[in-house]
Amino acid sequence: MNRGVKLELINWIEAEQRFADNPVIVIPLGAAAKEHGPHLPLNNDALIAGWLADEIMQRLPVVVAPLINASFYPAFVDYPGSISLRPETARDLILDTCNSLAGFGLSRFYVLNTGLSTLRPLAEVRQSLDAAIRFSYLDLDAALQTLPANLLQQQYGSHADEHETSLMLHIAPQVVDMSRAVDDGAEGEGRLTRTRGRGTWSASGVFGQATLASAAKGSLIAEALLRQSIADIEDLAG
Repeated sequence: MNRGVKLELINWIEAEQRFADNPVIVIPLGAAAKEHGPHLPLNNDALIAGWLADEIMQRLPVVVAPLINASFYPAFVDYPGSISLRPETARDLILDTCNSLAGFGLSRFYVLNTGLSTLRPLAEVRQSLDAAIRFSYLDLDAALQTLPANLLQQQYGSHADEHETSLMLHIAPQVVDMSRAVDDGAEGEGRLTRTRGRGTWSASGVFGQATLASAAKGSLIAEALLRQSIADIEDLAG
């Protein structure tokens, strides 16, 4: 039985009752339209955020806000289907969500962040909120630093790569097509591009070595992300 609840699935009277204890509000943030190579779906990040939210809800008495499915993703705009908001819009989407819910006496918010470029608007949210509001978010890099040193074998990469593909093989294997996984993005610097000489060239949209992925690695990665998120939330609740 879940200890937490999804806000969207209850009525306003139940919401008021839940809010009385000032629970941590968990805000899943994951793109529903962002390229992840030829082997992963556009909603890859949304699936990760949703999985994390479901796992946390089983363990902690949080209230999970509706998924925010778009943000600041400028590195992927060369690839059809990818949606990126202006950083100000990405910031204000989270800021307004927190401020709206804070109007009901809530003061603790945690964003299940599934991106890297999203760290910029999230940091700006933290600076913009009232000092009485506690706000934190998942830092993927920090969580991945807790993995066993030799778990990941790839020589480079951070997108649709060994770690992200492994994670998806664990949490949602039905959406992964490993027959189309590639190693790509070793040429150039800067944002991903389909045009040589303009950044990190990747014909596939992969930045890293996706062919090295496995569900066994993904299980450890999932545990690390979940462990970091739970520790962060418990710190907010303390």
